[in-house]
Amino acid sequence: MDRFKWLYPGIKIKRWVLICILGIVMISIGSIDLVSPDYTSVRIIGGVTLFLGIILIFVGLEKTIKSFLSFFLPKEETKILDLIYQKRQLAQGPKIVVVGGGTGLSNLLYGLKEYTSNITAIVTVSDDGGSSGRLREQFGLLAPGDIRNCLVALADTEPLMRDLFQFRFNGKAELNGHSFGNLFITAMTQITGDFEQAVKESSKVLAIRGRVIPSTLEEVGLIAEYEDGTKVAGESKIGEEKKPIRRIYLSRKDCEPTPEAISAIREADVVVIGPGSLYTSIIPNILISGITKVILESNALKIYVCNIMTQSGETDNFKASDHIEALVAHAKSKLINYCILNLAQIPPEFVEKYKEEDAQLVVADTEKVQEMGFSVIKENLVSAKNYVRHDAQKLSRIIIDLLEAGPKINEPV
Repeated sequence: MDRFKWLYPGIKIKRWVLICILGIVMISIGSIDLVSPDYTSVRIIGGVTLFLGIILIFVGLEKTIKSFLSFFLPKEETKILDLIYQKRQLAQGPKIVVVGGGTGLSNLLYGLKEYTSNITAIVTVSDDGGSSGRLREQFGLLAPGDIRNCLVALADTEPLMRDLFQFRFNGKAELNGHSFGNLFITAMTQITGDFEQAVKESSKVLAIRGRVIPSTLEEVGLIAEYEDGTKVAGESKIGEEKKPIRRIYLSRKDCEPTPEAISAIREADVVVIGPGSLYTSIIPNILISGITKVILESNALKIYVCNIMTQSGETDNFKASDHIEALVAHAKSKLINYCILNLAQIPPEFVEKYKEEDAQLVVADTEKVQEMGFSVIKENLVSAKNYVRHDAQKLSRIIIDLLEAGPKINEPV
């Protein structure tokens, strides 16, 4: 019978269970001797026996629990207490909703997950280029790329698993250019029959801290209208025109948000918009009317994180105030309370590198942003390794400090 398998050799649990039983027996004997009216020496022996029994029970229980958990966390056996404490603390952290897409959003999530596990990333699914675009066209599913990046950023699993999800095939085969994570989400969608459920199951595989939610489950595309009146459809084509953008709009006006996105915003302590591609990662989310409406109704602190660098074909020569003006114009309201701006210069070698990409440092025109009615947080936020990114730890600390300071909401300073 299965119950007798606990007695098989090599389970490494029997010995500790027996020690617990021995401890119980010693406590029973010690308790009897301790109340003996006959001899003081008997009571002393009883007290010692009782004390040793208690120690044996504690040792046996500790070793039994470690034996169980070592099967699931073999490399973390000595850190079990730290892991339990960490998860308990993170579970009590603030409720943070981050809205956007692209590498900017996933980079921020790396920092935020050190403060709380109550994170909800609301991610755009309108990408139609690269691996995501091909899978979208071939299988008729929503774009998985930005979803994948956010899942990996929030992952609390082995580095090898994160590397696997980000692995990109190369060569001349059909898989060339596809990332394993995109293929995994696609396969999971085929198995479950539902993209949203596929994202949830993928979250379990990566044991993420928080959750990742598509902003909508409807197939939707982006259309850009330029200052000269011309239009182009498709996220991947918008930046190729190299012309000033007048506005961005969705291919479907009646696009509905996901219910989980709405409930997450309603329950949030803070809503963070950005960083990320302004017109193709951030604004597509707020064009979904239900999302904009619930953000405006929310009592959460609302923060916009401005990009460090301009993006060729989208935000050429944009200052910080230009980013915010575009955001406000598309939301048709002052959606935010605070703006976080970078003050630092980038290393000289990166200046030349980004010049080749027709990109430059975003000027933090603080006074104009304040004149627009927004509070400004200025900080050195540059992290320059292979690319210029926000320092995720510094940026996350600013957000947490703002929340803990308890600023007045809906009243820009």
